[in-house]
Amino acid sequence: MNRSSRQAFASTPVGIVVIIAAALVLLALISQVPMVGRILPYAIAYTIPLLVTALGGLYSERSGVTNLGLEGLMVVGYFASALTIRFAEQSLQAMALPIGLLVGVLAGALFSMLHAFASINLKADQVISGTAINMLASAITVYLARTITGSGNVRIMLGIIRRNIPGLSQIPGIGTLFFTQSYWSTWVALAVWGASWFLLYKTSFGLRLRACGEHPHAVASAGVNVYRMRYFGVGMSGALAGLGGSIILVTYSGEFNGTVAGLGFLSIAALIFGQWKPLGILGATFFFGTATTIANVSQVIPQLGVIPPVLFKVFPYVVTLLALVAFSKRSAAPKAIGEPF
Repeated sequence: MNRSSRQAFASTPVGIVVIIAAALVLLALISQVPMVGRILPYAIAYTIPLLVTALGGLYSERSGVTNLGLEGLMVVGYFASALTIRFAEQSLQAMALPIGLLVGVLAGALFSMLHAFASINLKADQVISGTAINMLASAITVYLARTITGSGNVRIMLGIIRRNIPGLSQIPGIGTLFFTQSYWSTWVALAVWGASWFLLYKTSFGLRLRACGEHPHAVASAGVNVYRMRYFGVGMSGALAGLGGSIILVTYSGEFNGTVAGLGFLSIAALIFGQWKPLGILGATFFFGTATTIANVSQVIPQLGVIPPVLFKVFPYVVTLLALVAFSKRSAAPKAIGEPF
């Protein structure tokens, strides 16, 4: 099987199932190592916000709009979700969590319209617009947090409780790794990943969206509204980035503090490293999430304590730069990305 045949097979439903199954078996085997078994559940939890946000970037960039504002959009969703849950948790109890996630999604989508208007209608430089979104989001959310709560932080009392999935958690290897003490938001994110793959690659709508990032003038001549498709792409990037920020809040953070610690930029790196493809993004975000988790826990694991944690923190970015150099001639980036229409 030559290279083109392998790529074609990997893009089919059967190929994706085979690749994911092989990866699950491999993870199940290596999870039997005690140190790996302790790290991987946290790595999976850390991967999910990266995955959702990178998928948002995939929608925007496949439509032809560069979105460097994912960091700011995550912060907006983070803040909106925190504020909603804080004021609703006393009366709505556990129902405040999904409502908070939904508000985070809506806030991210609405805020992304600023980037869409500047990039699509005003034909502004998309890099500058995305940078402005990051700066504006951080300033506005911290200001509103201080105005509303009297503090730059918004703490919530509720969070998603990790639970075992009955039956599935008893499966040797895979059950311990994926179905033991898992967040329900993990399965929501994976469902979003599957739905995104299907929408982008198995529907005529997805074909038109991707064509807008490749040959927008040809698509327009066929009667497709490129502006509308690009607005959808940017709106989805805002919605999913907002969801990513909200998931951070309700899983391992529990408090809005004005920053997502660069996870938005790391999601962009994962998008590039994954070659703008859903399966590649899944692998890249898991790799980055694992590397970041190891960096965070290295000081409490004797085997890793001898290595400076800064090496773990910079490792994903160094690998991304090396990958860009290695695959620059075979980049799968949309041809019209960043070009005004």
